[in-house]
This record gives sequence, structure tokens and C-alpha cells, in this order.
Amino acid sequence: WSARDKSNGAAALSVKQSMIPFWDTRVGADLTVARQQPLSAAEALQQKITTGEQQSAGSAWAAMTAPGVGSIWDSTAIEARLDPSQEQSRLGTSLSKSVTLDERTSLTLQNGSSVTQQGVAAIPGITGRQARNYAMDQSARLSIADTGTSFVAGQTLSSTDDKWLRKIGAEQQLFGGVSVSGTIGETLQGTANKSISAGFKRSW
Repeated sequence: WSARDKSNGAAALSVKQSMIPFWDTRVGADLTVARQQPLSAAEALQQKITTGEQQSAGSAWAAMTAPGVGSIWDSTAIEARLDPSQEQSRLGTSLSKSVTLDERTSLTLQNGSSVTQQGVAAIPGITGRQARNYAMDQSARLSIADTGTSFVAGQTLSSTDDKWLRKIGAEQQLFGGVSVSGTIGETLQGTANKSISAGFKRSW
């Protein structure tokens, strides 16, 4: 399990447990526990102004990675998430295939699809309903082992969009699990969406 404190006084807790070693099946829950009632009226007013009202919430998830089928693809990944507080559920699958080009470089191809169901709350005179969004994504990642550099090109299509949105990016592994990545992608408005991020990952 892991815990992360937020600036608004809440804590995000993540718990996961391996169930089937052969298929790497995991289930868990992400919990956001709100802080207790402030001790003074001044503290309550400050919290409402800076962070808004904070309520406890949580979501359950399950992820499974299974072997592929022959030489068609290498692995199959399935992920499901249920968030009652947001009235949202998501089910996604992806198929990937890795090919070694030479002793230094490898190419990974991935095809994924997902369906997200969002509940729309009822208002006086109008009953609630469920909205579903379908999405597809395709990507290719070229990895260079000696340098820790990866180049990615891909495209996504959503049922709410009317065209494929393409993106390219690169990721550089630095040291001790630290990495830096940047992407440039298309938007529906025709403008470019640029982003750069740094991350840290460690496994126990």
C-alpha cells in the first residue's frame, strides 16, 4: 500500500494485492479521506476559500495482464475502474506486440480500446441518464536500450470526436527511476497541444 498527502488536508491511499501470479491480476482501491472538521471558524473559512469543500471518496479498480496469442501479439491488458462518487465506470483493453530490431533497439506496437460510462444526475423535471464514450488508440514506441531514449507516435479516436488526433513524443530515462518526457499532439481546434513532464517510479 502507499499513501500521499494532499495540500488540502486530504490523503490519497492506494492498496493493491496480487491474486493470480501467472496472469498478474491485481485489485485495489484508491481512497481519498477528508481531514476532520477544522478546530476554529477561521480555519474553516480559510479551507473553503483555498480548497473548497472536501468530502471522502473512493474508487475500486482491477487490472490484469495475460499472455498473447502466438505470434499475433505478446500480451493482453485489461483494466476496469469504478468511481461511485463521480458516477463513472471505465473498462479498457489493449493488445501489444514487441519486435527486436537489433541488439540496441526494439519496437512495440499497441492497440487499445475503452468504454467509459458516466452517470448524469437527475434534475427536477428530467430523469438521470447514462452517457457512454468509446475510444480507440494506436501507438508505436521505438526504444534504444543503450541511451534509455524512447520515441512514441500514436493516434486516438473518441466517439465524441469526428477525426483521429495524432501525437508524437519522446521519453528519456535519467537515473534512479527518474524520467523526462515531452509530447506534441493535435486538438479538435487544429492547434498543437504541447506538454513536458518529469516522473519518478520505484517498485518494491
